[in-house]
Amino acid sequence: MLEFEDQPCCPVSRRWANKPSEEASGNPETPEDEKKYEDLGSPVTKKMRLEPGIPDGVAHCQSLDNQESGPVPPTVSSSHVPTQELATVARRAPSGAKVVDVYRTGAKCVPGEAGDSGKPGAAYHQVGLLRVKPGRGDRTCSMSCSDKLARWNVLGCQGALLMHLLEEPVYLSAVVIGRCPYSQEAMRRALTGRCQNVSALPKGFGVQEVTIQQSGLLFEQSRGAVQAKRADSPGRLVPCGAAISWSAVPEQPLDVTANGFPQGTTRKAIRCLQARSQISKVELFRSFQKLLSSISEDKWPDSLRAQKLETYHEYKEAASTYQEAWSALRKQAFGSWIRNPPDYHQFK
Repeated sequence: MLEFEDQPCCPVSRRWANKPSEEASGNPETPEDEKKYEDLGSPVTKKMRLEPGIPDGVAHCQSLDNQESGPVPPTVSSSHVPTQELATVARRAPSGAKVVDVYRTGAKCVPGEAGDSGKPGAAYHQVGLLRVKPGRGDRTCSMSCSDKLARWNVLGCQGALLMHLLEEPVYLSAVVIGRCPYSQEAMRRALTGRCQNVSALPKGFGVQEVTIQQSGLLFEQSRGAVQAKRADSPGRLVPCGAAISWSAVPEQPLDVTANGFPQGTTRKAIRCLQARSQISKVELFRSFQKLLSSISEDKWPDSLRAQKLETYHEYKEAASTYQEAWSALRKQAFGSWIRNPPDYHQFK
């Protein structure tokens, strides 16, 4: 998370919840206090302010309502986290010792994973777990970007349909990260380390040693860049629901969508053909079928001629080598990967 974003509060156990004044007076908690601390795991919005006498890059956490959030228990040491790569938040424990807490992701673990420990500091998250998007808001069935990249690094980024027509997967040769808080170690662990021991893959598939590099250029539309440009402007930045997808094709190279639908789609037209994004599953399937129709059926690969295929699901499952590789990857590394119900793929 970036420095200017609101920070969550450390998880506070009940024995740390009482204010110092209450502890000094010896008064027990009132029923109101009892209710107040009922859900101690819920996040509390925080803002940042620099604390005099604390090293650069470290800030003190203060609640927005200026109320004390209660003392925080000492945490594990996070001295192994490079301060130039990961921003930190410092708080003061009751003993006066400084407590350093790394910024956290809001990405939620998928059901079936061990889950995060929730401890303060660097021990808050458990690395290597599968997570879903978005980082904030309601949970979806979309896996996080790093999880998808790790999968592509074994299965290829062409998907199951195109594997019918390819001799081997299409792999990324490099991943380039723009200028931002960055850790080479964390990137390598997320994209390649988790699948390093995956074996027994079909011929042509394998765990790739993709090159991971960082650019010194800042993406001009990134939140940090926009924030810097409008530093003196009032109001908070809100992510835009629009997206522009570009493809190197002569027809409709741009797919401009807003909240998943082509820009300009009205509520009444949502179920019409015109309301489909060009990169939706059904439209990609239409493109695949159009490609097959341009090829003589006797030249189709055996995987497409062996049986009568009709639905999107059947075409995907018929790519046997791809499905074999995907099965091996799930069993050995990504057992909790969220898969859409088969009913979602029964269109023709």
